Amino acid sequence: MKIYVNGEVRRYDENVAVAQVVADLGLTGNRIAVELNKEILPFDQHPTQLLKEDDRLEVVQAIGGGQNDSFQIAGVDFQSRLLVGTGKYKDMEETRLAIEASGAEIVTVAIRRTNIGQNADEPNLLDVISPDKYTILPNTAGCFNVEDALRTCRLARELLGGHKLVKLEVLADQKTLFPDVAATFVAAELLVKDGFDVMVYTNDDPIAAKRLEDIGCVAVMPLAAPIGSGLGIRNPHNILTIVENANVPILVDAGVGTASDAAIAMELGCDGVLMNTAIAAAKNPVLMASAMKKGIEAGREAYLAGRMPRKRFASASSPIDGLFF
Repeated sequence: MKIYVNGEVRRYDENVAVAQVVADLGLTGNRIAVELNKEILPFDQHPTQLLKEDDRLEVVQAIGGGQNDSFQIAGVDFQSRLLVGTGKYKDMEETRLAIEASGAEIVTVAIRRTNIGQNADEPNLLDVISPDKYTILPNTAGCFNVEDALRTCRLARELLGGHKLVKLEVLADQKTLFPDVAATFVAAELLVKDGFDVMVYTNDDPIAAKRLEDIGCVAVMPLAAPIGSGLGIRNPHNILTIVENANVPILVDAGVGTASDAAIAMELGCDGVLMNTAIAAAKNPVLMASAMKKGIEAGREAYLAGRMPRKRFASASSPIDGLFF
């Protein structure tokens, strides 16, 4: 029998109780909370609640400040769930300060002469975001066909000394910058066959997201809204469906405008958020980068904690019994 525990597949015989799963995790006697299929399961029901095929358990404990809550991309652990871009800042110094304030470990760059700074007179972006300090994520921004996306990834691999991790985006048109999903399928398959670890930008379609996972992408990155729009998550229900069906990290990419948008993405169960314009276009990019870091951490902790159920009517915080009037 297959069940999911904190997003990972585990197999048990039929009629296994929740308490047995908790014991297998080495958490018996620990202060934990358990959610079964998005409903809180009281502690006294752990020994008697039997699990069924495809049940989903979330087992959480208190943590401090988002620490010790890493996630993995292509076999590498990352502590920060905020990924940031490098475009649209006023200068290299602002770029450096904002990235530092964000706490990001993965930084995405476009492969262009004007961006990387290969002219001797221009500052070099890689001096600001050293590969010794950050995981550099080359992207195919501005590519509108499969051939250009493939060439860009191969150039990035050469530029960065055999670097395999890339962010793939194949865009459909200049106005919307929506992904050309059909072309993205083709490019993703070719890049995976060529040995790349592909993080892929796509729309918020659960079917497309699952297909990209099946192709072999190491992370799927559905848009929240059009690139650079700042509109926030327009379709949380689709994002939630994508998260629930995924066996690879899901990171919201594009459309975040402020820290509450980032928190919502994390509360939906996303593994992370990639953003650029939301930070770079703020009146104070460095301060916004710090706010985004806190929004990501707050949203992640809220997801792990498990929100209270929504109710139509009021529920008193204090007991009614025993009132003296």
